[in-house]
Amino acid sequence: MESTAKARKGRQQPSHAETQGVLDLVAGVQPEPAQDTTSAKLPTPVKRERPALLPLRHTDRDFFLADLFDYAMKDDGASMEAPIFTLSTKTDLSTWTWESKDGNRSVEVYPSIKGRATQFDKDVLIYVVSQMTEGLNRGRDDAKNRTVRFTVHDYLVSTNKPTGGAEYQRLENALERLRGTTIKTDIRTGGQRVKEGFGIIDSWMIIERAPGDERMIAVEVTLSKWLFNAVQAHEVLTIHPDYFRLRRPLERRLYELARKHCGHQTMWSIGLELLQEKAGSKGSLREFRRMVREIIEADTLPEYRMTLNDADKVTFYVRNPQRLIAGLTKGNKADAVHSYTRNPKRVPPKPGKSKQ
Repeated sequence: MESTAKARKGRQQPSHAETQGVLDLVAGVQPEPAQDTTSAKLPTPVKRERPALLPLRHTDRDFFLADLFDYAMKDDGASMEAPIFTLSTKTDLSTWTWESKDGNRSVEVYPSIKGRATQFDKDVLIYVVSQMTEGLNRGRDDAKNRTVRFTVHDYLVSTNKPTGGAEYQRLENALERLRGTTIKTDIRTGGQRVKEGFGIIDSWMIIERAPGDERMIAVEVTLSKWLFNAVQAHEVLTIHPDYFRLRRPLERRLYELARKHCGHQTMWSIGLELLQEKAGSKGSLREFRRMVREIIEADTLPEYRMTLNDADKVTFYVRNPQRLIAGLTKGNKADAVHSYTRNPKRVPPKPGKSKQ
């Protein structure tokens, strides 16, 4: 009874002001900007604004009919939870250690001389996991193998990338980092606790090259047993196609966390410092706060909106207004919010498996 009371105490009920703020978001009411009284206002220089999202490069996908066309993009639950991939856009040669607050899950990531695998490198895994998951759903026998063969052009189109020659070299670099990055973890996947070191992928191989140049045409990738176990156990979540239009690694990481933890809830709240740990950001809390505010201002996350209050609490809201209002107007509004605190006496609930 005492532990139950503490757990309930750990949940933060949304105040009237917070609830009204969410309803204002749904109605399109913008909060008044704070006035800057510290300095005189200067004329703002005119500059060309870059679109917040990458352009949608491929709209006609008829040529995908030769392979799995109507598949949804899937992300594995294990790597959505732990910050395995670096957010840096430069070569990251540092090691990374992460441990869950309850002490039951840990991850150590070691880079190769090529650097640690990046958040953008993860596009390869999302594509392969999506193909494999759809194959399992269709009952294909070859989906039970850890090795997946795919054409590079289909991969580039599916992940909203240009199809020029430079992208082929970027893919090869990504495969090298994925193979070279070593993970030591005890997170369970597929009901098995793998407590050993392994690469994100076991191997990769270029099957064909275009005649007359060095561009790869087809590639084989063998997943690690850890990742393969997650796919076979359907520990995957569908992600929005606009994920691949997000420019910043942190935007992609925050979307993953929102997708993982919101689940079927209408909103999810978390302290800024804990969010920084889950995201895998290495900068100062002040810098992380600044970047989060920029993302909130840009409002680019698919499916979710974000807010940050004066108490450094970040809340993710679903964009669907009917679903959001329904969640807020239920009998117990506290059920609409799942708050994580830094209280060491409270153990966060383990995320459930999704059948999506």
